Amino acid sequence: MDMNPETREIYPELKRIENDIQTLKILLVRCRKMPSKTAKLEGLLKEEIKEEDIEEAKKSIFKFGA
Repeated sequence: MDMNPETREIYPELKRIENDIQTLKILLVRCRKMPSKTAKLEGLLKEEIKEEDIEEAKKSIFKFGA
């Protein structure tokens, strides 16, 4: 089969893209299998958090907040 030069040039690029997609699939599967690490924050704070502290934090995060 005789291919024109443009077709011959596109095949290596398509192969590279195919390999990249395969690599991404493998990475996605590995990421899903990795256990997520969680840490308990209970007992880390020495101070007591008051309701007014929570409201102040909300206002600083959500400028349009209550």
